[in-house]
Amino acid sequence: MTDNKELQMRKPTSACKGVKPGRRGLRGIAVMAALCISGAALAACSSQSTPSSKSSHGAACWATATSVSACGGMAALVKAAKAEGHLNVIALPPDWANYGNIISTFEKKYGLKVHSANPTGSSGEELAAIKSQQGSSQAPDVVDVGPSFAAQGVAEGLFAPYKVATWNSIPADQKAASGAWFEDYGGYIAVGYNATLFKKAPTSLSSLLSPEFKGSVCLNGTPESSQAAFSAVYAAALGNGGSLNNIEPGIQYFKKLASVGNFIPTGATPASIASGQCRVSLDWTYLQVKYEQGLAAKGIKWKVFVPSNAKYAGYYVQAISKYAPDPAAARLWEEFLYSPTGQNLWLAGFATPVELPAMIANGTVNRSLLSAIPKVSGVPSFPTPSELSKAQQAVIAQWPSI
Repeated sequence: MTDNKELQMRKPTSACKGVKPGRRGLRGIAVMAALCISGAALAACSSQSTPSSKSSHGAACWATATSVSACGGMAALVKAAKAEGHLNVIALPPDWANYGNIISTFEKKYGLKVHSANPTGSSGEELAAIKSQQGSSQAPDVVDVGPSFAAQGVAEGLFAPYKVATWNSIPADQKAASGAWFEDYGGYIAVGYNATLFKKAPTSLSSLLSPEFKGSVCLNGTPESSQAAFSAVYAAALGNGGSLNNIEPGIQYFKKLASVGNFIPTGATPASIASGQCRVSLDWTYLQVKYEQGLAAKGIKWKVFVPSNAKYAGYYVQAISKYAPDPAAARLWEEFLYSPTGQNLWLAGFATPVELPAMIANGTVNRSLLSAIPKVSGVPSFPTPSELSKAQQAVIAQWPSI
């Protein structure tokens, strides 16, 4: 699967009201439990007011409902969603973070049909669909986008504020105070490689420059439009003497990787990996572990590790379209995703659910699923909005030459 979604990592800034500055530490297995990538920069963009819900608890009430209690509670929401009969989602590949199972479980639980459009689409295409399909019964009800696109959506007035029942379990720096958006799942950039094809296993990003990896290294898309690929360049910068304020070493790393013939433009997908075209990939941990499981059945030993000197992590963001043709189903979808069932389903996809710390504390986490998440020690790094903007400009300007 090619990742065309866009996501960048942010840390809290003191300029954002109501958000605590600083980074969250990660230790041992608690690393994924405590992984709380900040969306503080987006909070500053989420100043739209919360509309009051209509006094009626009928179907129209859900179009502006900001909580499940606003229109009669969960039973009323389920009834209204079933009356709508379906939910429209977009850019959700079934093999991405367990979305295939998440969708089918939701359908079975509530008897709704999920229409999944453009599964390999980008965050930009998701927002474009909200605008271009406004008024259509096929328009997206909900979106799953990168943080910068969430900020864009808020600025353009595309989202309907809503706070799920488990709102307090979502860290303050991972949601908009207005309810316009809320982070959902995340992971680390990791190196995955076909251990059956290499006599000497890679141990770091620098080791991928070895002649043994000629024509082998892939990214999940292009850094100009793919958040996974962009994040891989940032990780390469951190692993090659760069910093969050200097992505240049990451760009130069890939230029060198290309000049020695090791980097290839073939996108990292299950098919390209299984065929042997892509023998090494830099991608999210939850996708790498999924590759590992799927390839094992084909006799391919896919190994995964997070570079010790290049820890880079991030989350995706959920939001409800202001123009959702199925507003009750849209809100039911979010309630499902942020319930223990939904959060554990992301965990089953080897992604870190945003409510994981709370789930560990209240005992609702599936411990066996938690143990399967790649363990990462130390503290991950996140760029500020200004550092991120600078990095994006550098990548867009220089990547074509690679």
